[in-house]
Amino acid sequence: MPKSDSKSLNLKEFLPYRLSIVTNKVSRNLGNMYSIKFNLSIAEWRVMAVLGQEKDLSAEDVCIKTEMDKVTVSRAVTKLLDKKHLDRKFSDEDRRRSILRLSRAGGAIYAQIVPLALAYEGELLASLSREEQQELEHLLDKLNLQATHLSE
Repeated sequence: MPKSDSKSLNLKEFLPYRLSIVTNKVSRNLGNMYSIKFNLSIAEWRVMAVLGQEKDLSAEDVCIKTEMDKVTVSRAVTKLLDKKHLDRKFSDEDRRRSILRLSRAGGAIYAQIVPLALAYEGELLASLSREEQQELEHLLDKLNLQATHLSE
């Protein structure tokens, strides 16, 4: 329980809050682009993005790589299967485990989105010098590692 003389919480200065605000704005901007042009939710795009990098992943693998919960991934996978953006087969070792990959149509959409996403990233980072961009990358890596340690 905080002491009565402790500093009060100021959300404008509270790092987790600030990171959340920036993340939400960036995700919303990208999500609007995916939604309007490709009829994809943010979760659906994240699943496709991971499967665009690595083939033959289970839904559990996708959860780990995206840091999304099982319900969110399951819903996104179901929608992507319905839209024919994913192919699913069952593992030879464990028939209960499904293996996901982008379908031909999903791969084509992925190939269209990647340049748009990279262009958005470029516009976002344009406000920073090259040195600031490198420092941001370094600091994000450090914060991610520390958050991982704190969750253990």
